[in-house]
Amino acid sequence: MLYDRDIREPLFEFLEGEFGKIRILEEKKAGKSRADVVMVTEDALYGIEIKSDADTYARLSSQVKDYNRYYDFNCVACGTRHAGHIREHVPEWWGIITVDETENGPDFYWLRRPAKNPKMKLKQKITLLWRGELARIQERNGMYKYREKSKKFVQEKILEKLDEEVIQREISAEMFERDYTLIESEISEYRAKHRG
Repeated sequence: MLYDRDIREPLFEFLEGEFGKIRILEEKKAGKSRADVVMVTEDALYGIEIKSDADTYARLSSQVKDYNRYYDFNCVACGTRHAGHIREHVPEWWGIITVDETENGPDFYWLRRPAKNPKMKLKQKITLLWRGELARIQERNGMYKYREKSKKFVQEKILEKLDEEVIQREISAEMFERDYTLIESEISEYRAKHRG
């Protein structure tokens, strides 16, 4: 029986072999759900749910709804226990990666490759970014800074002023560079600079 801990690291290696340059972020909030894995590519975010042999489908329908709002592509990586029925539980555009247990460790293959998620909302996706990341996007694209305005206001301005293709690339660029060790100091510094 394969557990989540048996699947994660080998899954990341499989994804790197499949997609090349990627960044893996684990346990990211998406709506009321927590995405097991967010894979960042140069122009897209992939939400990846891991369903080990020990998991049930209890929360999957709500997770599917949340993932669909935030990510350009979605996948489920499941153990052999779920491989026969997983198609019934995820939309047809979701990719399905199956994981078999072998004597050499987990073996991955595509049961179905992901298609573009028709339900992704750029308005939701941009909320994954931190305020400092939004500020860098504004700066790179010659936008007014709106320092005194809320994060939501800035998100809306970016959506209004920039092409979707540019926003997609910018979100990926920021997620690639995200540094979790600097977040507290970055937030404090930003607040100190912009207190009115």
